[in-house]
Amino acid sequence: MAVESIGPESEPSFSSAASSAPVSRDEFRRACGRFATGICIAATTDRGIDYAMTVSAFTSVSLDPLLVLVCVEKITRFHEAVLSSGAWTVSVLPDDAEDVSRWFAEKGRPTNAQFADYRHHPAEVTGMPVLDIATATLECRTRAVYDGGDHDIVLADVVGLWTDPRDRDPLLYVEGRYRRLAD
Repeated sequence: MAVESIGPESEPSFSSAASSAPVSRDEFRRACGRFATGICIAATTDRGIDYAMTVSAFTSVSLDPLLVLVCVEKITRFHEAVLSSGAWTVSVLPDDAEDVSRWFAEKGRPTNAQFADYRHHPAEVTGMPVLDIATATLECRTRAVYDGGDHDIVLADVVGLWTDPRDRDPLLYVEGRYRRLAD
């Protein structure tokens, strides 16, 4: 199927002939990597143990009701914990928190000491952990979970939030690297 240009002659025309081969995982990752995302730490507590992970697949969904989603890889320890607990938080990282992001992205880090080197506190509504360094935090209660291939899409109601009055810039991730906003 070809898509024809309906605008002026100078607009590009696309054809599916060049894209008839299957898309590879590497090509997919490279293309999606061009989309800059913020970096957050999603956290929960299950059976008295705090769990957390670095996420870039987080987004707002709706203003009425207030909904957000996070995509969680099914093979992670966090996956089982967040599904079991039903509540979780998101700590939006400021641009000087690359070390925090790297730590919570590290596979195999000790479960019982994940927050040992980072100041945190229980969120006001859910009691789930939030990082003191965050530029914003959201408290969430899971509304639904949808299959998303090797991830689950966890949809949640926002039941509490906080934003830092200092208005710090967020940490970004694009093309496999951490980045900062430039004026």
